[in-house]
Amino acid sequence: MELADYLRILRKYWRSVAAVTLATLLLAALFSLVSKPTYTSNSTIFLSIRNASTAGELNAGSSYVENQAQSFAKVAKTPIVLQPVIDQLGLDTTPEKLAGSITATIPTNTATIDLSVVRGDPAEAAAIASAVSDRLIVVVAQLSPPGPDGAEPVVATVVKPATTPTSPTSPKVAQNFALGVLLGLLLGAGQAILRDTMNVHVRTVKDIERVTDRPVLGTIAFDSDAAIHPLVLQVDPHSPRAEAYRRLRTNLQFLGLEDGKRSIVITSSISNEGKTTSAINIASTLATAGERVLVIDADLRRPKVANYLQLEGSVGLTTVLIGEARLEDVVQPYGSTRMDVLTAGPVPPNPAELLGFDAMQQLIDQATQRYDSVIIDAPPLLPVTDAAVLSGLASGTLLIAGARVVRRPELAAAIASLEQVDARILGVVLNMAQPSDSDRYGYRYAYEYYGSGEAKASAPAQPLPTFAGPPRHDPATSAAAPARAIEPIS
Repeated sequence: MELADYLRILRKYWRSVAAVTLATLLLAALFSLVSKPTYTSNSTIFLSIRNASTAGELNAGSSYVENQAQSFAKVAKTPIVLQPVIDQLGLDTTPEKLAGSITATIPTNTATIDLSVVRGDPAEAAAIASAVSDRLIVVVAQLSPPGPDGAEPVVATVVKPATTPTSPTSPKVAQNFALGVLLGLLLGAGQAILRDTMNVHVRTVKDIERVTDRPVLGTIAFDSDAAIHPLVLQVDPHSPRAEAYRRLRTNLQFLGLEDGKRSIVITSSISNEGKTTSAINIASTLATAGERVLVIDADLRRPKVANYLQLEGSVGLTTVLIGEARLEDVVQPYGSTRMDVLTAGPVPPNPAELLGFDAMQQLIDQATQRYDSVIIDAPPLLPVTDAAVLSGLASGTLLIAGARVVRRPELAAAIASLEQVDARILGVVLNMAQPSDSDRYGYRYAYEYYGSGEAKASAPAQPLPTFAGPPRHDPATSAAAPARAIEPIS
């Protein structure tokens, strides 16, 4: 992932990151409050050689003392030093336990021993550090082998006496708070990245690009009223969502299908991705651009077009396919627009077999001769085979991907099913995108892919024709009398 991806994830999950950081900070504060304060007293002992008179003796003595310092530092934590200290101060402890609170270190290339004593009482820490230093001086004199003159060659001197500390060395409140914030941010960012990685739902254009290299032709924003008011150009023709459909229309017009005639199957991977509302709005935008458009509801299992557009649904596609009516007999105009609708008609018991008949191919061929564009609303690809069958009959297929509805494996499986029947996949449309997930990349992508679409997209959209309401047909006479005569295309 790129830096922009990480920033997007942090923006998306900032609340959880903040919650984890706050929790870690509270834990750091609680630790600081419940921790018993400890105090550290320090002293320094310097080791030197006695009676060195020449430079050679000084050098030899310094090397000897540095080597001996390692041993004396270890001696500082042994009973020979600590037991007398315990007796002197009247401490209720043992040399082994007392040694755990004492640290003896030797700075590099020096002959000094730094003693540190950590205790819960500052005065006690200073007293122990002072007593250990004094006792170590005595032990050094005892353990040093005597020189030729009978005197000890190594002399230990306290150069920094122990003092009573005025502030605790632990807990370090400021440091704990800083570590709490840092650790919280790391944990919060980590869980946010993990959540985003484990979430296989399609949310953005980039999620689609992880699945396929098919072009993303548009990004449609989420609209909670889409099922109630499916035609966005009728309800709010100047909304961003309406403009998104116009951009999608422009991209479809640049695809250059055979003879300028378009028969496009609109489908999705699974249900509830908004394929029907997308099909209706795509058809509407094409109609407002001056094209004659036919919408065919080929979802013979859960037809919705008639209900969405408030049209008669008792006769329609199935009526034509079984030979009980002609296309021109059952097609219905939608208001005063250039969009006609062929509803699904009665739900048959064998939709897949019915759609696979030669009659369906003949109907599509007939429709493409009479209309500039034929938009076919098909069932989802994964539950049934209907859409795959129809995709083999039409000149192209447009796949709708519902944001936060379809998962990437499902989208991949849907594309694979279309490829198995050699369907021409025109592209993918990201539908119901959340504002936080759409960064305008989806709008730009198609124009960058197809080149010169910006000029046409920038042109003002044609106003939606006045709509006086859908026609009301008598079910008994719908099949006998055409709703509107289909005129040849000039």
